[in-house]
Formats: sequence, structure tokens, C-alpha cells
Amino acid sequence: MSHLPAPLYGFAAFFMIFWLGTWMVHVIAICYGRYKLHKKSCKLPTEAQPLPGVSILKPLMGVDPNLQHNLETFFAMDYPVYELLFCVEDKEDPAIQLVERLLAKYPLVDAALFVGGSDVGVNPKINNIHPGYMAAKYDFVMISDSGIKMKDDTLLDMVQNMSEKHALVHQMPFTCDRDGFAATFEKVFFGTVQSRIYLSADVLGINCHTGMSCLLRKSVIDQLGGLKAFGCYLAEDFFIAREVTRLGWKMRISNQPALQNSGLCDIGSFQARLIRWAKLRVAMVPTTILLEPLSECMILGALAAWSASLLFSWDPVVFYLVHVLCWFLSDWLLLSIVQHGSMPFHKFEFVVGWLFRELTGPYLFLHALWNPAIRWRTRTYKLHWGGIAYELSNAATPEAPPPAPTLSEGSGGPGGSDEGSLEATTKQRLLVS
Repeated sequence: MSHLPAPLYGFAAFFMIFWLGTWMVHVIAICYGRYKLHKKSCKLPTEAQPLPGVSILKPLMGVDPNLQHNLETFFAMDYPVYELLFCVEDKEDPAIQLVERLLAKYPLVDAALFVGGSDVGVNPKINNIHPGYMAAKYDFVMISDSGIKMKDDTLLDMVQNMSEKHALVHQMPFTCDRDGFAATFEKVFFGTVQSRIYLSADVLGINCHTGMSCLLRKSVIDQLGGLKAFGCYLAEDFFIAREVTRLGWKMRISNQPALQNSGLCDIGSFQARLIRWAKLRVAMVPTTILLEPLSECMILGALAAWSASLLFSWDPVVFYLVHVLCWFLSDWLLLSIVQHGSMPFHKFEFVVGWLFRELTGPYLFLHALWNPAIRWRTRTYKLHWGGIAYELSNAATPEAPPPAPTLSEGSGGPGGSDEGSLEATTKQRLLVS
């Protein structure tokens, strides 16, 4: 082997170090997940320190079979003071009638409906919820997507995770138990690769915030210019977290994962969702182009097996098979921790779902690189490096991109350095949705 070029040994050493680092992520996620998730809080409100009020923003668009059930879980929460602010952009949206029926069914719950939205940027979610945000009367604001189902004590858990040092508490994405292979595939993805990155990032203080269910300090967001300051981004959740931490506030995940419970579940739409997330990651953190494929089980295993063969003369086939088996078992263990109960599918279904996820992951990422335009419902967007988005015209001709936004003073503002944030997100690979 001594006749081989020296750079090959350098590459082999790099891949082995990266492989060891990836296994450290596995260990951190499993240990932290066992410690953090589903942990009951012992803090109880007192007369001297009552629970704060919470304004809950619910952006809605269309109706799916589970929407009414999901929304009703918010009306029945075990929390003393909160308001529900339902936001619908289209005046003809059937979700309006559903919300009106729920308002009549639960007259004692403080709730309101906002129709029409605002035009504060290219982000359709920000445009939709902006009127509700402006009307929110409590300092704690929760943004919760339409597909989220709440447990009785979820809001209490999120509030009790919001200490005096924190301005953002978010839920780790997961799914409810549903029937069918598509539901199994979703649960495998969110309970393994997504949870692994999410939990380890929370330990290391890396920005992994996804905005499907999060609790914010409104005073801090107002200091940054309000939600409208993030309307130029499609991944507003990532940039909200970045600016909040830049002000010196902390963020963390709550003890309960977010339970996604969409009534429409199929492989094609979920894969399209994964592709969209990959496009956002590439635009926001360009190093993802190299680091994300390397973190895939099959690709990393092959590279590590070659490296072990070159550096230590180990059998590459045996190394590769042991690597895949250990990865599979660690993913099953992590999923069991996140699920916190019996699985809604057989072990064989998990094997099929896991293999399908691992084999299709690299393909979906390449698909995202090949076509960077982002389709969101009936609209198409393009992203510049850094995450600023602009909408493509109907003729598929890019509109002139908007100027780079500036946030209010104290957020970094004009001339503020992004070095620290980019350094952190470079470490992440990885994260987002």
C-alpha cells in the first residue's frame, strides 16, 4: 500500500474521523433523548408566580380529514389562560366554516378568526398569520401548524421550559400513530434521522429550530422588527432562531415531541416535502452540499469501509455490514425512545421503512440540487445563497430579487456579522426542516 499517493491516506483519515464523529451524534441523541423526552415537569404554578397567558397562532389553508380533530385538541388543553387566533388568507377557504363551527361549539374559549392575511413578504405563512400576530395580547406567542395535534399538557410543558434565559421553545417534529406504509415511513424518518440531528443539536447549542410548533417571547420578536422582518425568507423559523440567539437569548426543545397528524399521508407528497427542505438547507448552509450526503448510512459506511481497509487492512465487506447493522439497531433504539410506547407497526415494517429511507435519501438530495426552485402549493420560489427568497412569475421568469433585509437595531442590523451563525450552521450539516 506504500506506493499509493499520500493524499489518499489523508482522505481515508478524514472519512474515518467523520465516521467516528457521526457515531458520537448517535450516542448523544440516544442518551439525551432518554433523559429529555417525555419527562414530566415538577414545577407547579403558585399565586406568586402564576402561569403566563399564551396567544396561539394557527395558520390554516384548506381542510383535510383530521383538521377538525387537530383543532379541537387546542380548545381542550389543560392550561388556564390562552387565546386561539385562527388565520386564513383566502376568503373562500373551507377552513373558515370549520373554524366558525368550532367557535360556536366552544364559546367559553377565547378565540378569534382573521381572514385576508397581510402582504409583508414572500413567505405565505408569515403573510397569513401576521394579522393574528399583531392582535396577540399576551407576551408569549405560540405558532402551531394546522397538522399539529396537542396533548392536554403540551402547552404547559412548553411554557415551563421557557426560563428567564430563553426566548424560544420548540417541539421536536414527530408523528401520530397512523395506518399505512406512508405513515410508517414518516415515523421512521422523524424518529431516526431527524430526531438524531435535532437532539444532538439541542445539546450542542446548534440552530435546529423548525417552526411547526414553537413558543416565542413576543417582546423579543418585536425587538427584531416583528414577524414581518422575516417575511423575505421561506425558512423563517431558522432565521428567527438565529436572530433570537444573536440577541443573547437561549432556545431549547420541550419535553414532548410535536405530533403531526395530517389526514393526507402518501409517499409522493412526503418526499416532495423532504426535497423542499433539502433545497432550503442548501441555500441557507451551502456546506450542506458536501456534508449531508456524507452523513447518510450507506454512503458513509462505504467510505469508512474503504478507509479502514486502507489504513488498518480491515476487511471492507465485514466492516460495512457491521456498520449498517449497528446503524440500524441504534435507529431502532432512538425511535423507541421518541415513540415512548409500543410501535404502531411490526418490526418487519420498520426494516422495510428504514431501508426505503436510507436508500432514497441520497436520491432525494440529488433531486433537490438538480432543480433548486421550490414549489409551494400553487407558487414557485427561488432562493439566493443565504436564504432570501423571491417568487417566480407565471412565465417562469425570475423577478428582480429584493434587496437584502435589515432587522431592527440590536439584531446585528446593517453591517452585522453572520460569522458566528454560519460557523454554527456549518457544524450542523444537517439540520432543519
